[in-house]
Amino acid sequence: MKVDIWSDIRCPFCYVGKKNFENALENFPNKKNIEVTWHSFQLDPNLKTQPEKSSLDYFSEAKGVSKARAKEMHAHVSNAGKDAGIQFNFDDQKVANSYRAHLLVKLAESKGLANEAEEALFKAQLVEGKNIDDDATLIEIGKSLSFTEDEIKAALSSDEFGHAVAQDMMQARQMGISGVPFFVINDKYGVSGAQPTPVFAEVLEKSWQEFAEGDNGLKIIHEGESCDTDGNCD
Repeated sequence: MKVDIWSDIRCPFCYVGKKNFENALENFPNKKNIEVTWHSFQLDPNLKTQPEKSSLDYFSEAKGVSKARAKEMHAHVSNAGKDAGIQFNFDDQKVANSYRAHLLVKLAESKGLANEAEEALFKAQLVEGKNIDDDATLIEIGKSLSFTEDEIKAALSSDEFGHAVAQDMMQARQMGISGVPFFVINDKYGVSGAQPTPVFAEVLEKSWQEFAEGDNGLKIIHEGESCDTDGNCD
């Protein structure tokens, strides 16, 4: 049974959703029969990488809110992270475009390592305070996945992988996806946002029971906290 996940490396709720989904999948009796595919979704394709800029300042300016309000919003996301076992580090987070990180995921996907790449990149951006648009960071992560430096550099300028990222984005638009994370289970059920583990467990079980019946069309059955293309994470 297929599970398709649209996400952006810069999205904290995407990391929360990943962890909660994985917790549900770990205890799912038929987990060995679940095929997970990651899809690229850039929340802000035009974002200029500014590693020297405070992420709090950037967020405050982008959202048009005070720094105090921005800190409150970060605190809300941090609490969601703690519940999922993630210690978000917004103080050191770098303002970085995620496009080339998605190219690295596509390289990893070609070797069946997309999930490992997503995990490493989420951690780099949201926990370790690394620049995910920096060659050194991407090469380091790529090497940790057993790719050579030449393979990684080629991927970061690959038209083929760039086309794959664009295709993911186009498919998301066609499906009406405007925020991430977004999960599609068995080409039938859509789950929007970083749902709690029990919700993912429920949807996996329901979808598995109907697996043999085929696809009756996409239906969003849960909506939760996510990040959208306007820069809102709520």
